Amino acid sequence: MRFWASRFQAYAAVILGLLAFGTDVFAQTAPAALGFRLGDHGQTTRLVLDLTQEAPYQVRTLAGPDRIAIDFPGLEWRLATPLPKKGLGLIRSVYKEGGQSLVLELARPAKPTKVFYLAPAQGTSWRFVMDLEPSSAKESQKAARADLQSKPVQAPALGAKPAAKPTGQSAAAPASPPPVKAIPVIALDPGHGGIDPGAIGASGVYEKNITLAMARELKERIEQTGRFKAVLTRDRDVFLKLRDRVAKARAAGADLFISLHADAHGNEQLSGLSVYTLSEKASDAEAELLAEKENKADLIAGIDLSHEAPEVANILIDLAQRETMNLSASFAGKTVAELGQQVKLLSNTHRFAGFAVLKAPDVPSVLLELGYLSNPREEQLLKTEAYRAKLSLAVVKGLDA
Repeated sequence: MRFWASRFQAYAAVILGLLAFGTDVFAQTAPAALGFRLGDHGQTTRLVLDLTQEAPYQVRTLAGPDRIAIDFPGLEWRLATPLPKKGLGLIRSVYKEGGQSLVLELARPAKPTKVFYLAPAQGTSWRFVMDLEPSSAKESQKAARADLQSKPVQAPALGAKPAAKPTGQSAAAPASPPPVKAIPVIALDPGHGGIDPGAIGASGVYEKNITLAMARELKERIEQTGRFKAVLTRDRDVFLKLRDRVAKARAAGADLFISLHADAHGNEQLSGLSVYTLSEKASDAEAELLAEKENKADLIAGIDLSHEAPEVANILIDLAQRETMNLSASFAGKTVAELGQQVKLLSNTHRFAGFAVLKAPDVPSVLLELGYLSNPREEQLLKTEAYRAKLSLAVVKGLDA
């Protein structure tokens, strides 16, 4: 959540910078990487990346094999020479992955001890610097599980000049290592609750009870992995407004929001699970009606941009929402594939609708329809711990993917 929040703030800085500095700034380009080099200093291996300007970044520790990934969202790669085929010191090899990540394959267990920027001086460009030092295998495995992350750097507004360096002082690296990010947070939202029972099943079971039982089961399964932390928007039978559900997820620093529901339908034969992600236009009439029904509970969730001009707010929301919609769809696709190996799916499983709980621009979100309580057999399955365990296993595999 912190990473996506910082990206959204970066969007705001760019858009407001464009408005403040006029049309001439449109000629400026995104941050670009110009050069790369490694240095072996005994116990320390130093990586230096020459950049046109500061760029937001995220550092992740990976295992199997031991690697360190540095993500640079939006960075253009214009290296004067190709990346070296062989590494140096603690780094076995270096390669790019996905267009935005620089991956360091380690020769032996190592950890970043310093990650910082050096401002331009005496004709040099901006320099991203990372120092690696040896670590134990146990320490590396722990770091991989915790997903070591540096604090994303906010690039200056377009057109701004770098801060002047005090006379006689050189840019120095911070003494402390980059902060460690807590493991990814998954917000689980059991639909309905309290005075809102949701759908009522064939035998009279309430949707609010099924979704809460499923959320508790899924939370336990997720946290058993040790790779994620799960939080519930509600852990008892209480009513929550839709905007409060999203607010709770944001407050917990959620990296993903999963809303759990179980629908009812006039056709008692209809059964199967489906996954919804946000779309401006519902994928079919049924999805559109379902979204409309859910939205009546409250106002659409969002963020406060009331102090900005309407055109600025619209651009910011659109940019952020495109990113989260792509990430939501990616998770939905992976999860559908895993669910299909465990339980029956509804035809056209991945659907699109305008659910209010999916409209937070800064948190990737999906709505999981566990099945139809109006179908007697599916209702009975959803009431069993064994069936919910199958669903939980598939969702966790989707998270891993």
